[in-house]
Amino acid sequence: MGTVGTGADEAAGEQRQLINVAYRLLGSVTEAEDAVQDAYARWYALPRSRQEEILSPGAWLTTVTSRICLDLLGSARARRERYVGAWLPEPLPDRTEWGHTGGTGPAGPPDPADQIVLDESVSVAFLVVLESMTPAERVAFVLHDVFRYSFAEIADVLGRTPGACKQLAASARRRVSAAHPRATSAAAVTGQAEVVRHVKEAWESKDIAALVRLLDPAAVMTADGGGDVGAVLRPVEGGTRIAQYMVAIADKAPGLELLERSVNGMPGLVAQRAGVVVTVAAFDVSEGRVTRVWAVRNPEKLRPWAQGS
Repeated sequence: MGTVGTGADEAAGEQRQLINVAYRLLGSVTEAEDAVQDAYARWYALPRSRQEEILSPGAWLTTVTSRICLDLLGSARARRERYVGAWLPEPLPDRTEWGHTGGTGPAGPPDPADQIVLDESVSVAFLVVLESMTPAERVAFVLHDVFRYSFAEIADVLGRTPGACKQLAASARRRVSAAHPRATSAAAVTGQAEVVRHVKEAWESKDIAALVRLLDPAAVMTADGGGDVGAVLRPVEGGTRIAQYMVAIADKAPGLELLERSVNGMPGLVAQRAGVVVTVAAFDVSEGRVTRVWAVRNPEKLRPWAQGS
């Protein structure tokens, strides 16, 4: 599961890998950073003699980080049952779109959000499917199918046999197939960007008819306000109802500025007021129409976007 060198560059590179694993396992930048810091704290707490016995510190750190994430996933279910409204993953910005290339200055530590590779395995559509899995399925699937770790290595994380881990990954794969998250080819991204642009224009002009044409009749919109800000607590179902809801929001919130921005590597929309990001919307598009809208409004989950204005 990778190696850690003695130099600072190798250590930083391992931290980046661990952050990427942890975010896909947890769907939260904050929790991913905490898990990785916990793993490093355990490493540095080992006696020097024990550290020297470990042939691959990278493998050790990955195993420990994954076990920490597994424990967090188990407790997360209870926390999310108490969560006000729907729980959605923390969305990630592409800082290059905001004139920000990452980090907090030459002397500062790198921002965890900037270390996460934006690919199809972090699209909001994909992360939402991961949320439907059991903790063990999610760990087996992410480590094997996304990061290509062997089932023997994963068995060490889960405390199960390699065969059992292979079955967990297969079960998770069936969930992914059933949910039909599409591969993010260049053509798909371009097509989604065009649809999202039209949604932005229709939303700004409060054109319900145009929005209805852009939304699949069976589309579903899910909002995450975390109880801290106003957000519909249950999913809004149906293209017409979603269009009416979007226009009602625009009526209630004068001064909102809509921006076309990448959300977890896919075309999305960001709403800001007075330069402050207040909503990040991700979309799933099929055959030229929006099938899913995920709108994150919880300020705690918008922290990675604070430098983006």
